[in-house]
Amino acid sequence: MHQSTLTQLSTALKEKKVSSEELTQLYLDRCKNFNEALNCFITINEDVALENARTADKKIAEGKNTDLTGIPFAHKDIFCTNGIKTSCGSKMLDNFIAPYDATVVEKMNDAGMVMLGKTNMDEFAMGSSNETSFYGPVKNPWDSDHVPGGSSGGSASAVAARLCPAATGTDTGGSIRQPASLCGITGLKPTYGRVSRYGMIAFASSLDQGGPMTQTAEDAALIMNVIAGFDKRDSTSAEHPVDDYTFRLNDSIEGLKIGLPKEYFGEGLDSNIAKIIEDGIKELEKLGASCKEIELPNTDLSIPAYYVVAPAECSSNLSRFDGVRFGYRCEEPKDLPDLYCRSRGEGFGKEVKRRIMIGTYVLSAGYYDAYYLKAQQIRHLIRDDFQNAFKDVDVIAGPTATGTAFKLNEKLNDPVSMYLSDIYTVSVNLAGLPAISVPAGFIENLPVGMQLIGNYFEESRLLNIAHQYQQVTDWHKQVPKEYK
Repeated sequence: MHQSTLTQLSTALKEKKVSSEELTQLYLDRCKNFNEALNCFITINEDVALENARTADKKIAEGKNTDLTGIPFAHKDIFCTNGIKTSCGSKMLDNFIAPYDATVVEKMNDAGMVMLGKTNMDEFAMGSSNETSFYGPVKNPWDSDHVPGGSSGGSASAVAARLCPAATGTDTGGSIRQPASLCGITGLKPTYGRVSRYGMIAFASSLDQGGPMTQTAEDAALIMNVIAGFDKRDSTSAEHPVDDYTFRLNDSIEGLKIGLPKEYFGEGLDSNIAKIIEDGIKELEKLGASCKEIELPNTDLSIPAYYVVAPAECSSNLSRFDGVRFGYRCEEPKDLPDLYCRSRGEGFGKEVKRRIMIGTYVLSAGYYDAYYLKAQQIRHLIRDDFQNAFKDVDVIAGPTATGTAFKLNEKLNDPVSMYLSDIYTVSVNLAGLPAISVPAGFIENLPVGMQLIGNYFEESRLLNIAHQYQQVTDWHKQVPKEYK
């Protein structure tokens, strides 16, 4: 039962083959058995989960259920959950009990889903390996000596090990897609503004976007049907019609035009990864798609632009954590400056401090025009590259990551190398586009993901292509042997 998809679980619940309480207990038992080895959960809410499962069973019995009522899942610990610790993987918020629900949390609660707990993550979503968490690194279930990717590594690891059938994640520069690739699951980063950011603790406000992390594209579509939509409480939320994301899943992709950026298949890409992606694209061609080489000439500028924009916004957003109103406070401060300095110095980890310092520098007088303004201009060029490409093609395909999961501690002391691993994902965030990573193969028992990038608000098209691909391949069905 624990290897079932959301669609299969939904059918089993409706047909009374299993109760939500039984299903929830099954996953809770798996969490208790395997979380110590993987460290993918920060908080497990057994009593609350079982209570919510019993409520879901009553709704199902009364015929008041949705497609996802009674199905267990997990939230990345960046979404505020009323009455439950919301830590963002940081010592700074280790004692923070959220007083309200994020919009995503509200919507999933309203759908009758059952939250098992909150997943581990890179501190304040800053990292590509899930090693910067105050609660320790998350392990990749395919090989516990390797990272799961970040910053949504806890969610990716939990879904890959089947400790939950689905989880939420957030993507600022690839933090849904990259861990999805490294753990062998499906991860969708929606169009910027498609999913409300209200109650999602901010890292970089113009880049952050929540989305689903699931076993299949069909499962991701079911979650999107719940969480997508306009939210008046979020000033960046897009007032754009919401699709039924399951409606087009079974459409043919005959005639689909796929763009292959030459910049994505050149120097820096592991040749074995390239071969797997090429094989994946051939499968799409067999389904009737055609391919065309395209150019995204400003791709090489995406990393430097991103690592100016994101730290700048992070330095602003994290200024609220001052030891005064909530969160960590140092002991016996001598005065107000001492309170600020020691609370922030003791509460934040190294990577967060590094990015705050970079961000403060690029926003400072005399450097704003040289760095931040220039990065925003480059951002427009990157967006224009994609728009020019979409005049000729329907979607863009390529690798999600430059390689498979690297070993724990391999890049922790080399931040530049870590940053460069996001080369295929950050430009999507800078442009605000939707993208999905789907399992496409393995190299030495470590998963590889293929990325599909769409035009604005074309999540339905991406999910359709991904679903059709998963009908003719079985990479998404693979489970690490220790967790079967």
